[in-house]
Amino acid sequence: MKTDIHPTNYRLVIFHDNASGEEFLIYSTIETQETGTYEGKEYPLARVEISSASHPFYTGTEKRLDTAGRAEKFRARMAKAQEAKPKKKKAKKEKDAR
Repeated sequence: MKTDIHPTNYRLVIFHDNASGEEFLIYSTIETQETGTYEGKEYPLARVEISSASHPFYTGTEKRLDTAGRAEKFRARMAKAQEAKPKKKKAKKEKDAR
């Protein structure tokens, strides 16, 4: 077997799910700056946005995000782009006429 191929910082780390508040204590090599307590002991803490505790596939619930806000932002960008588009064509026609 090859020597010195395994990471040296393999240790227990708390993974905190920001969406559900669940915490998992598992082995990892992730670098963290925070520490947290789990069952009275202190461990490195890594925060994650989504895990099996909050993912719709595992929970069976659908969590809707702000799709209306995103759609409105997209429509506003498209309207702005459509307004800018004719100006570019008009400027090109004036340039070609010279």
